[in-house]
Amino acid sequence: MGRPCVANGLELSSVIPAILLMGPTASGKSALALELARHFDGEIISVDSAQIYRGMDIGTAKPDAATRALVTHHLIDIVDPTEAYSAARFARDAANAIADVRNRGHVPILVGGTMLYFKALTEGLSQLPQASASIRERLDARAAKVGWPALHAELAAVDPQAAARLAPTDSQRIQRALEVFELTERPLSELQGNRSTVDIGPTLSFARVPDRGGLHVAIAERFDAMLAAGLVEELARLRSRFSLHRHLPSMRAVGYRQAWAYLEGEIDRNTLRAQGIAATRQLAKRQFTWLQSIRATDLPSDPSDAVATIVAHAAHFHG
Repeated sequence: MGRPCVANGLELSSVIPAILLMGPTASGKSALALELARHFDGEIISVDSAQIYRGMDIGTAKPDAATRALVTHHLIDIVDPTEAYSAARFARDAANAIADVRNRGHVPILVGGTMLYFKALTEGLSQLPQASASIRERLDARAAKVGWPALHAELAAVDPQAAARLAPTDSQRIQRALEVFELTERPLSELQGNRSTVDIGPTLSFARVPDRGGLHVAIAERFDAMLAAGLVEELARLRSRFSLHRHLPSMRAVGYRQAWAYLEGEIDRNTLRAQGIAATRQLAKRQFTWLQSIRATDLPSDPSDAVATIVAHAAHFHG
């Protein structure tokens, strides 16, 4: 499987474990991944449901061209923001990327905060029908008239288990559950037990679990930096370049959703900032919840100690 890889005396030969690095947004995962890539002669595979979109750079904290020139990155800028991209497709694309990186004798380093993607890769996904653009457009149109809580009530009538897990305003998941029921005439909760998996070989899983107070400060600082770097202007350019609407998965991403409302004149700049930071904190809270259900080694807060921990686990794997 390619040439043996030697990193600081550690030989990764016949089977190279993929390093999975997960954690909440703004927790320093990307910087740590770069250190690991340098240490292990690795390549980075993004596990981020927003960095897949071309042109969405500022609001996704996408690595810049200089960083990507230093370390090879995968699964970034692979679809237009008008396109849909599923967790199942990610699992296939990531499995292929992992195999390619290993075939070059390098270490695959998967980093990101989209926990559903990690779950899809390591545990498999329920076998569900493909998305239907026509059904989704019809559901969006109805929601615009009656509101998502009304559609949530409809979901409760046909799939009470799924509805009980969802907030009445969780538009994306309510839409998907109603779509699945319409396509299959079976509740989503009934279909979710039958899982399909991909083979990615051995993995070592690690989690950044920062102090929440410090994370909230980092989230605010990063969102301010995104605004200063031109998040709103970036979205304006995307709207002129692509045929976008606010219900697309790409435009539901934190930051872009709030910037859209600002460009529509629905909120002012201060409200954009406040809502963006609040939404990012809510995202981090959901990511913490996901982490509790994923088996991973918690990393020390100090970056050097975190690298040392991962190196020690990798050495033990080959010991």
